[in-house]
Amino acid sequence: MKRILSGILLLLVAASCHTTAQKAESKAEAVPQTKGDWTLVWDDEFNYNGLPDSTKWSFDTHGNETGWGNHEAEFYTDKRLANAQVSNGMLTITARKEDFGGKKYTSARIRTIHKGDWLYGRIEVKARLPKGKGLWPAIWMLSTDWKYGGWPDSGEIDIMENVGYDPDTIHGTVHTKAYNHVLGTQVGKAISVPDCHDKFHVYALEWDANEMSMFVDDQKYFTFKNEHTGFEAWPFDQPFHLILNVAVGGDWGGKQGIDDSVFPQTMDVDYVRVYQKSK
Repeated sequence: MKRILSGILLLLVAASCHTTAQKAESKAEAVPQTKGDWTLVWDDEFNYNGLPDSTKWSFDTHGNETGWGNHEAEFYTDKRLANAQVSNGMLTITARKEDFGGKKYTSARIRTIHKGDWLYGRIEVKARLPKGKGLWPAIWMLSTDWKYGGWPDSGEIDIMENVGYDPDTIHGTVHTKAYNHVLGTQVGKAISVPDCHDKFHVYALEWDANEMSMFVDDQKYFTFKNEHTGFEAWPFDQPFHLILNVAVGGDWGGKQGIDDSVFPQTMDVDYVRVYQKSK
């Protein structure tokens, strides 16, 4: 009987491994190399296990001491699987309630700087968002070379932001020297996505020399045009890199407090794909 049970167990394990391999292979084969007149130039399908691929991603921890300028409550860890792990075909960024580095929460913030930097393109991130008051997940971009100076002069592109106390709303925003939240002149729009915490959606940016537009599942909801008045309004003629993070608290995310009962919470990322047009 023990031999029979062992044989059945081995068969089940083999079948499971085969199914997992098939899923990974089919996911890889399904990656579209073109999308309209866009051509795939960079992607991460997360068909591996462990930490995020170090040839594509770096951990950003440089603002832990200052709260990243937003008075955030988390400590972003470095190469810690408990906060950033790839498995089962996806990246998981996990915010946890725990004492670490002098803070009461941990999370991860990863970026593609000097490993994925783009001037113009279509950036797609398929993700499922964390849920709970005090959470502040984001998919966004910053200037790689900071040619026009520090924030906000060199620009910021927020492809997706969501704050836990307003759970159904997805925000797309740009920040420049002329248009930013410090001055109260930031430019952006919001769209309702009530199931963003339960289902995966594709958050995308299309960006060229004249304008940038933001989408959820190919539904365009925000466009920002180049006024051709200088870098103060349009610093977006320089390479930018991508950032994925889950913040806790902060000036916006923590505006109505932090619900400690919701932790841990995860942002699950199915893939990241970057397309560009032929020059």
